[in-house]
Amino acid sequence: MSVADPIKPTFVDALRLWLKIGCIGFGGPSGQIAILQAEVVEKRGWINEAEFLRALQFCMLLPGPEAQQLATYLGWRLHGIRGGIAAGVLFLLPAVLLLWVLSLLYVTGRDWPLLHLFFDGLKPAVVAIVASALLRIGRRTVTSWPLALIAMISFALFLAHIPYPVVVLGFGLIGGLMLKKPLASEVSPEKSASRSGSWISSCLSSLSMALSILAIWLVPMLGLFFWLGSKAMPFRVGLFFGKVAVLSFGGAYAALSYVSLHASGDWGWLSSGEMLDGLGLAETTPGPLLIALQFVAFLGCYKAPGILSPLFSATLGSLVAVWSLFLPSFLWIFSLAPHLEGIARNPRMAGALAAIGAVVTAVITCLALWFSEALFLPAGHFAVLPLVLATIAFLLLQTKKAEVVPIILLCGIANVLIRITALP
Repeated sequence: MSVADPIKPTFVDALRLWLKIGCIGFGGPSGQIAILQAEVVEKRGWINEAEFLRALQFCMLLPGPEAQQLATYLGWRLHGIRGGIAAGVLFLLPAVLLLWVLSLLYVTGRDWPLLHLFFDGLKPAVVAIVASALLRIGRRTVTSWPLALIAMISFALFLAHIPYPVVVLGFGLIGGLMLKKPLASEVSPEKSASRSGSWISSCLSSLSMALSILAIWLVPMLGLFFWLGSKAMPFRVGLFFGKVAVLSFGGAYAALSYVSLHASGDWGWLSSGEMLDGLGLAETTPGPLLIALQFVAFLGCYKAPGILSPLFSATLGSLVAVWSLFLPSFLWIFSLAPHLEGIARNPRMAGALAAIGAVVTAVITCLALWFSEALFLPAGHFAVLPLVLATIAFLLLQTKKAEVVPIILLCGIANVLIRITALP
């Protein structure tokens, strides 16, 4: 087999692989991207490595979960729109089902003492994971004094409760104007002119695709509006998470930070401790970390069911959350993939994304501090055991002595054992 002549799989073979990856996709975006490369490029040769890397760079420019978008792109590249839909859906499906079960167990098992202690033990691990992610993302995004200044100003703006979308869009515009990066190579005017006609046609096709997906998103939202009203939690979840999906540059932690500021901070859908629990549960499932927001929707709708039963409201809210969070990923891929190279080479886009990366570092800093205060200083009293568990988890992550899932389970079990042995 030559690198220039990849193998074209059957649609059924591709379906089996996308479902397999959805079931084994642990390890966050880095682990999931590594699995996709190993299975699609190295083992099966369906896509050559150069195209895979170009697709990865393209997906990293987009808001939303890059690993799921990469799977969607690969499915689209192999079998068109139906292939992209199959890859994207099967990448998510196991995680959605598993987190629904865990969420149900969470709300029905609160009176079980051992389970309650186990969930409490997840919180220090989650704080350690967020702190580790902050260091990793900060090193990658804050690489100059202008970007450091943007990060500090953004942090101050978040403390002053300036809305996240305003800060992201504002600094994205400033970055596009002032931090644009020169291209490695330019396209000749003759070549550009020869492509102008096809480019206009491609843009019109992309616009038509984008409007179609927007209309598809609106159909169930309008149904919820006329059925339950604008104040019903499932409808509010759909609107809010749709906005989150469009603005979630910087990956899952940026989106989680944005949601935490409002759903847990301003609106009281759930407490900071429950937010930590949801993130911990999501870390133990395959699929994108953004799936943690399904737990936020489940719990928020369970607490405020309105005219529905709590469980039905929570399940409906979970489905609406997944719909609004991940449908935009299909929009980006199906409408923008034909323009992959042009988007990746745009210097103003590079400058805007550099500025947004600094803003993401600031909002994750706020998330880390907020979680730490809730965990280590509950009701103004210093909590020693959570700090010890968080420190151990952080050191294990930094030294790469253990993976994320074992660390989370270790903290949960350790908290149960320590609390039981400490009882009189």
